[in-house]
Amino acid sequence: MTQKAKTAITPTRAEDYPEWYQQVIKAADLAEVSPVRGCMIIKPLGYALWENIQRVLDDKLKTTGHKNCYFPLFIPVSYLEKEAAHIDGFAKECAVVTHHRLEKNAEGKLIPAGQLEEPYIVRPTSETIIGEAFSRWIQSYRDLPMLVNQWANIVRWEMRTRMFLRTSEFLWQEGHTAHATPAEAEAETLKILDLYADFCENHMAMPVIKGEKTESERFPGAVNTYCIEAMMQDKKALQAGTSHFLGQNFARPFNIKYLSAQGVEEYVWTTSWGVSTRLIGGLIMTHSDDNGFILPPKLAPTHVVILPIIHKEEQKAEIMAYCQQLADDMRNQHYANRAISVEIDTRELTGGEKAWSWVKKGIPIRVEIGMKECQNNSVFMGRRDKEYKERQSIDRSEFLTTLVSQLDELQTVLLERARQFQKQNTVSIDNKKAFYDFFKEGTGGFVLAHWNGDAAIEAQVKSDLNVTIRCIPRLDTAPTPGKCIFTGEDSAQQVIFAKSY
Repeated sequence: MTQKAKTAITPTRAEDYPEWYQQVIKAADLAEVSPVRGCMIIKPLGYALWENIQRVLDDKLKTTGHKNCYFPLFIPVSYLEKEAAHIDGFAKECAVVTHHRLEKNAEGKLIPAGQLEEPYIVRPTSETIIGEAFSRWIQSYRDLPMLVNQWANIVRWEMRTRMFLRTSEFLWQEGHTAHATPAEAEAETLKILDLYADFCENHMAMPVIKGEKTESERFPGAVNTYCIEAMMQDKKALQAGTSHFLGQNFARPFNIKYLSAQGVEEYVWTTSWGVSTRLIGGLIMTHSDDNGFILPPKLAPTHVVILPIIHKEEQKAEIMAYCQQLADDMRNQHYANRAISVEIDTRELTGGEKAWSWVKKGIPIRVEIGMKECQNNSVFMGRRDKEYKERQSIDRSEFLTTLVSQLDELQTVLLERARQFQKQNTVSIDNKKAFYDFFKEGTGGFVLAHWNGDAAIEAQVKSDLNVTIRCIPRLDTAPTPGKCIFTGEDSAQQVIFAKSY
């Protein structure tokens, strides 16, 4: 009988993927369940990761001309009612504020009092309240384009929640823009989609497929919704970001007009787009293994952790001085436009216990320093993309000289692994029976198949198999016409079907 390999995370991915995901979060100390139903507490490492995501995206958005604003958390119900599809899409997820204070009743219990004249919705998204502001801010063609973004929290009252992937409250950025022509607005929508895809691939090392959503999957109130879809290690799809061309669907009800250069009053054309803390869930499920979290170096809050290995008290001062000088030398280097971040773990734990705690946190590089390293002017290094036993002794000078290239190589390895996984688990299917068999067998993955555009077929597949059309990948590849696998009718191109989060 083959002996089962010992892993840091129980159960393994193969044994119970959903539980493995929760245990990776717990072992890495990223977040925990909140006393408030459906919400989470993001712990320091998890929040530091979000701050790095925010920092990179914020720089990219500012470079493309967007400016940050902040809008109220509360949105009058009457605002949502102005766009019919919008309110229909969010009605079941709204948290509603109806009172503005608490009072004690005769039994001494606190009860709501001071009923509001109009209820407020706790922000599920901000198209309506930002549309109202745009109607005041935009008067002339000289005010266009209007390019704003906000970093905020969102509340959508979810019935089934999972940390980072779907919680009742989450953090995100939402961009909102207004333009003089539909062509400019559509170009903005696709520009942001490219920005998101570039961020996911080059910083998260998470390959994505860009495409357009079907009508049934569009954002409520949008003319077109574009998305990026990533494949997780259980072969399900994760919608990692969306960008919406809203046409004039919000401009008209909110009276967002401008006076053109020809002196004619026109309605603007608007967009909205966003990514959220869901990206952290995507990061976990793209790269992590049965030993825990794996952080891509470009986003890692800590690049290198130094583990002093002290067996005798009289050795402590020399070892700690060596560690401190090593840390200072690393911090003088830069990787991915920031100083290399180094942490020295001074906890009184055994070397193995210390090392495994950092393996589970996913820190890219671990360095163990004992008297042997001090005497040999070396380091004992482990890299998170490699097996724990593959640690090696390296000359200190060589380690410092190659540190940036080691981080860059690790980043590349993670991206290539994920790309290869996506490629291996994407198949083309040309008949209905093979399509149904593929998903019923439970192997999972992305299926490229022709579809005639009939929403009834799309709904039937979802009902039968819990499979949806993730996107119509029109943006990176030229469409190849064919025959719909369900009806035999003409089809403009293949679409991507998958189970999803």
